[in-house]
Amino acid sequence: MASETTEIVVGGAVLALAIGFGVYASQAAGFSTSTAGYTLNASFRSAEGVQVGTDVRLAGVKIGTVTGIELNPKTFRAVTSFSIANGIEIPDDSAVLVSSEGLLGGNFIEISPGGSPMNYTAGAEIEDTQGAVSLISLLLKFVGGSGGSSSE
Repeated sequence: MASETTEIVVGGAVLALAIGFGVYASQAAGFSTSTAGYTLNASFRSAEGVQVGTDVRLAGVKIGTVTGIELNPKTFRAVTSFSIANGIEIPDDSAVLVSSEGLLGGNFIEISPGGSPMNYTAGAEIEDTQGAVSLISLLLKFVGGSGGSSSE
């Protein structure tokens, strides 16, 4: 009888641990159901490394997440939608860029605020964007020595 009670307690603990891990993994992957905020859109030439759930940051602080990304077949640009937390107003002359956390880090969306007294409203599209910069192409330009002087 004591053996069955121990099995039930251990089974319950394992089940609780599995549920806790599932909740943590879904939040870390950006699948949380929190919808508090408003949506903005931006179109990038290259959104490499950005996916649903990617952080949106302002001054290094997470203020939202990417909620959708798709290819516009007419312009061949990545149209990205992201939610911004309520209470954070973005000036309507702000820029949005795809930034990297470092050489081995992932990418995130960074908002560079402007100085306009007017702010974006829900559903607005941010026009001033800069896509992801490929580290490989930068290294190839550096190694190739494009633009350098030559000694004859």
